[in-house]
Amino acid sequence: EVQLVESGGGLVQPGGSLRLSCAASGFTFDDYAMNWVRQAPGKGLEWVSAISCNGVHIHNAESMKGRFTISRDNAKNTLYLQINSLRSEDTAVYYCAKDRSGPPLDRYFDVWGKGTLVTVSS
Repeated sequence: EVQLVESGGGLVQPGGSLRLSCAASGFTFDDYAMNWVRQAPGKGLEWVSAISCNGVHIHNAESMKGRFTISRDNAKNTLYLQINSLRSEDTAVYYCAKDRSGPPLDRYFDVWGKGTLVTVSS
C-alpha cells in the first residue's frame, strides 16, 4: 500500500518553530520528488515546497523563502519540513504529497497524506 503519514504538527506560539515529518511507504521513495502543500482554514490548497528525489534540487514558494526548509532522508523514507518564526497566518493543515516523477517534475501529486495540523496562537 502506498502511504504517506505526516506528523509533528500541534499548537505553537508565534515566533516558535516546528519540524514536520512525513513517513513514506509502499513505493521506492528515492525515485520521486516530494512536496509539502498546506491548506489554511476555509482556504484553498497552497503549494509550499518541493525537493527532488535525491535532495539536490529544492524549490520553494516565494512567500515561504527564508522560514521554510524542506529536506529528506532517503535511508529513512522520510520527508521533513522545518518551519521557523511561525506566524498566525501559517496556521493550516500541512500535507505531504508525492510527485509522479523525480526529476523531471510532473507536478501532479498522485499520493497524499491525511495532513498534520499546525496551529499558531498565543
